[in-house]
Amino acid sequence: MRVPRLLPVTVLCLLPLSRADVRTCTCDVAIPATLEARECSLCREAEKQPADVAFFYVKDTNPTKPNRWLAMPRIHGGHPEVLTDLTEEERTAYWTAAIAKAREVWPNETWGVALNSTEKRTQCHIHIHIGKLMAGIVDDNFTAVDGPADIPAPADGGGVWVHPVNGRLHVHAGIPDGELKLER
Repeated sequence: MRVPRLLPVTVLCLLPLSRADVRTCTCDVAIPATLEARECSLCREAEKQPADVAFFYVKDTNPTKPNRWLAMPRIHGGHPEVLTDLTEEERTAYWTAAIAKAREVWPNETWGVALNSTEKRTQCHIHIHIGKLMAGIVDDNFTAVDGPADIPAPADGGGVWVHPVNGRLHVHAGIPDGELKLER
């Protein structure tokens, strides 16, 4: 009977290790040894891309998310990387690229794109999740915009998720883990 009593204590002790939070990111492409950390794997992926590529896509390697894509900028930003590291023009191009990929992969289905907050991300390199929107998702807290140029940059590493509705985009800001609105 001793093992069952220890189980909750063990789980509580390990819980902080399982949390996603990259606010103290130490990935630095100028110091290759720092890129060995698990949270730097997307930084390593970005370094593999040609220098003249602005944005690129990879399939999510998480086995629980087989239908997801990630859109990433080739460049590196701060520690951790946040959307406001990009200029307004770069942000517009980034959202445009992510939305174009969503439309390409799911041309006849309702898709969504999501940027998790820095405290909910497991990777330091900024990335937008691309996937099908989960059925039955209802969230009346949104701003309707005409296109990617109108998507506001979340403050302080915040999260946001975006999906199409009647020819416009619904932007749900202040959502730390918007990727949970997308099918796995």
